[in-house]
Amino acid sequence: LYMFKGTDMKHCWLPRLVLSALMLCALPSVAGEHGEGGSRLLLTPPNKAYKEECASCHMAYPPGLLMASGWQKMMGGLNKHFGSNASMDAATAKEITQFLTLHAADRATGRFQSKVAREGGRDAGVIRISETAWFVRKHDEVSPSVYKRKAIGSVANCMACHRGAERGDYDEHAVSIPR
Repeated sequence: LYMFKGTDMKHCWLPRLVLSALMLCALPSVAGEHGEGGSRLLLTPPNKAYKEECASCHMAYPPGLLMASGWQKMMGGLNKHFGSNASMDAATAKEITQFLTLHAADRATGRFQSKVAREGGRDAGVIRISETAWFVRKHDEVSPSVYKRKAIGSVANCMACHRGAERGDYDEHAVSIPR
């Protein structure tokens, strides 16, 4: 790092600035991809409206699990949101839609989202995470009857098998399927 002959780190601000910038650039991709022990993480950036409105009824699914068009379609039909009326005021709906589409699989920059997006060529407009190509491939060995178990309830209950799902941890080596 001693790029300038005759100077030391303490007195030369440029090498320290470059090093700091490089570390900051690398941080989001590392933090969004691996947790302790290399486990897969898909972090949901903080958004107060999303947490208050959506996570009050179900887990705050990471936006990177759907394509932007899927989130837009879902948010446009909140009055019939999987059998419930999840309507909200227009300003809040707009804020949440912008948040979800900004961090959607086809718009986010993380490696995990890129994998979901690459596999999701036919997923445009899909609003069920469980119907995306990525999800189907990752869960192809799970029998549909497993999702009907009392301890699971439905395919939408990620937390039943992925204990760290609310933290964005979907490490397949930490899956525990309830009996």
